[in-house]
Amino acid sequence: MEPGLASWLQLTLTPGLGPAAVRQLLKQYGLPEQILARSRSELARFAPRAAIYATDSAEVAAAVAAAGEWAAQPGHAVVTLADEAYPRPLLEIADPPTLLYAHGRLELLARPALAVVGSRNATAQGERNAQSFARAFSEAGLTIVSGLALSIDAAAHRGGLAGPGATIAVLGTGIDVTYPARNASLASEIIQRGLLLSEFPLGTPAAAHNFPRRNRLICGLAQGCLVVEAALASGSLITARAAAEQGREVFAIPGSIHSPLSKGCHALIKAGAKLVESAEDVLIELGGFQSSGYATTRSAHMRSPQENPLLTHMGFDPIDVDALCARAGLTAEQVSSELLRLELAGQVAVLPGGLYQRLTC
Repeated sequence: MEPGLASWLQLTLTPGLGPAAVRQLLKQYGLPEQILARSRSELARFAPRAAIYATDSAEVAAAVAAAGEWAAQPGHAVVTLADEAYPRPLLEIADPPTLLYAHGRLELLARPALAVVGSRNATAQGERNAQSFARAFSEAGLTIVSGLALSIDAAAHRGGLAGPGATIAVLGTGIDVTYPARNASLASEIIQRGLLLSEFPLGTPAAAHNFPRRNRLICGLAQGCLVVEAALASGSLITARAAAEQGREVFAIPGSIHSPLSKGCHALIKAGAKLVESAEDVLIELGGFQSSGYATTRSAHMRSPQENPLLTHMGFDPIDVDALCARAGLTAEQVSSELLRLELAGQVAVLPGGLYQRLTC
């Protein structure tokens, strides 16, 4: 391991020596090697005394050695503030990470990107929107950034991988920890064709307070942030607020006025986020990107509602069989049979609570 990288790791892996203190030391003395060459009593004037003396502990030395071994493996990298590969957009945010652990295609950090985020418990339509919009953005040359969470994040990553823009997953854990475990296969796919990224030390487990910090990097890496579906208490709104504070564009897809998962997006739109109905709405706003022709909101295979009258009666809000029977003037058996055919055709999704939702436009 290069001495320069060892010094960066020594500072960042010292317990109690947070990013703000490290940046203060960098400002005062220069590169980490120059910092660590100073006496510990002198350094203690600019950072917590106990932390400064802990830089020379056996615990820190072991953590540095482990991180160095990890970084030496193929496809692994530790990117510091002084590296050319450090993403320039992160230098614009208020609290840039001192270093980043990366696994995968490091060159993606230099490409224009868009954050796509949303609920971890989204509707089937929300997931379809996230994947199709992300694919359209990827086809247009944007790298999709999200947080590897369930539902919307996972769908956005899959959409990004379907195009040349690929995807970056920013983790709220150590880069060697897959969370949630259900996304392990997706994480493996991202390693092969995209990039995993984390500012947290190796082995850092999932902890609630780490994810808001992770969110500032998701939007910090991107030119804008699209929220697909979100409740009012969703962590996606934290990401959107961080994006606005960082001067990034904020976009939101509207939904049903009856859906709790639309209320967060509607609140963002009321607060000034740009309402999005198609990928072109975002691409035009960002400038310099053009749709590749991939259908963005209404996929080419979607059938017209005139082909099946039941779809017209369904509308776009979730509905149960009894209400649909009343609207369509059909028996429960007729409606259930038709719903099954529509579900198999990918035009209707089954929701919890015996509800059904139309997926086609």
